[in-house]
Amino acid sequence: MKSFHYLFIILSITLFTNCSDDDASEQIMSLESEIFNIATVGSSGVFGTIEYFKNSNSTITIEINLVGIAVSQSYPATIYFDTAVEFEQSTTMVALNLEPVDGNTGKSRTTFSTLENGTAITYEELLNFDGNVVINQSGTSTSVLAQSDIGQNIVTTNNINYALNGVDVTDISGVISFSERVNGEALAVITLTGSPAGGMHPAHIHVGSVATAPGSIMFSFTPVDGTMGISKSNIAKLDDGTPFGYTDVLNVNGYVNVHLSSTNLGTLIAQGNIGVN
Repeated sequence: MKSFHYLFIILSITLFTNCSDDDASEQIMSLESEIFNIATVGSSGVFGTIEYFKNSNSTITIEINLVGIAVSQSYPATIYFDTAVEFEQSTTMVALNLEPVDGNTGKSRTTFSTLENGTAITYEELLNFDGNVVINQSGTSTSVLAQSDIGQNIVTTNNINYALNGVDVTDISGVISFSERVNGEALAVITLTGSPAGGMHPAHIHVGSVATAPGSIMFSFTPVDGTMGISKSNIAKLDDGTPFGYTDVLNVNGYVNVHLSSTNLGTLIAQGNIGVN
């Protein structure tokens, strides 16, 4: 009887030890993490952070935290390929659908190792990803509440502004701002005051200076929305395919024209020198 009792104890200890070892081997630990901001869009008042976690089992966890959202509502969260500007132009595709943000907690947590198309992705590749993250109003609404570029598309603090002056249309003034991205490309934003409402105004970088105009077109911006007075473009190459980024903007021999319309390019609403000019 005593021998059987000792044998039972030994077996119990062995089984307990083996179970503990198995449980420990299945534990997933976060090895490192990076956190980035998600900016509000328009007047939604919704903003927050997106954090990446590198897991010990080669998966990635993304956690989103938002403020300014309503309780008892779910908010779709999606990572798209390319920049936020290209998303606005409807030229991007879904890279990864994240778990919706819970309005009660303001949180979303998604663990993955592949994109929607089945492509494997690592933590390091995510940090350099060519994409942007979007928070929508609801599953039935495409209204964007918050959005930010991620990975290589993140906009740095390096930027330069050039004045745009009215030409053929009075009481128009503005500025064009170029901001450098992590990958060396540039975000270009044209902001005009007094632009004719209701129209779309083509804008380009031309060769030469205002004094030597007209010059040939080097780069075509997204047309300026006359009602908003805004145009946003990503600059990575010229119209002929020549690579062209933020550093090239600083050294270009060029100027910017904003035209009245695609059918009336001869009427200029704004103009200004950029680069070495």
